[in-house]
Amino acid sequence: MAKRIFIWVGHPRGNSLSHGLADAYQRGAKSRGAEIRRMHVGEMKFDLDEFGGYKVKRDLEPDLKAWQEAISWSQRMVWIYPYWWGAMPAKTKAVVDRALLPGFGFQYRKDSVMWDKLLGGRVGDGIITSDTPPWYDTLLYRKPGRRVLTNQIYKFTGIKPGKIVQIGTVKTAKEQKIKAWLEMAHQMGVDAAS
Repeated sequence: MAKRIFIWVGHPRGNSLSHGLADAYQRGAKSRGAEIRRMHVGEMKFDLDEFGGYKVKRDLEPDLKAWQEAISWSQRMVWIYPYWWGAMPAKTKAVVDRALLPGFGFQYRKDSVMWDKLLGGRVGDGIITSDTPPWYDTLLYRKPGRRVLTNQIYKFTGIKPGKIVQIGTVKTAKEQKIKAWLEMAHQMGVDAAS
């Protein structure tokens, strides 16, 4: 049976390196017969200011519902986005804030600080691009972007972290380096579908 893979491009601008990496990952996964669903944060329409906390219940816009449906459908996912100011872009984070809600991604237990993880049975990959060299980010800042995706998002909701990588420095990368990153993303897709 073919693996169901959700590819989410979290770069708000089209035609970015994140999109190229997503293309390569998708080609790799499709080469092994995977079924793919793909979304781009730059094409998603929703109110960035609508989030009022978890106590205020609001209907989600169609693109946020589609994002939830793609996660529910998937067996594996990859989030691909740039590392801006130590985190994912604001619109990308807004999708997480608005759609990764109690009752979907997790559920707090009554009168407890503990929670149930509702997205178990899935594996999550991540490709984070940066101008900060990954070794520098690791030594000086202790890799916050990778830690947030791995621990505060994937593990918190029950998604098993797969391969989480940070690549850079993007702004000074030569063609050969970009080609190597694209080949790495392709192989990640092959591995995800195998």
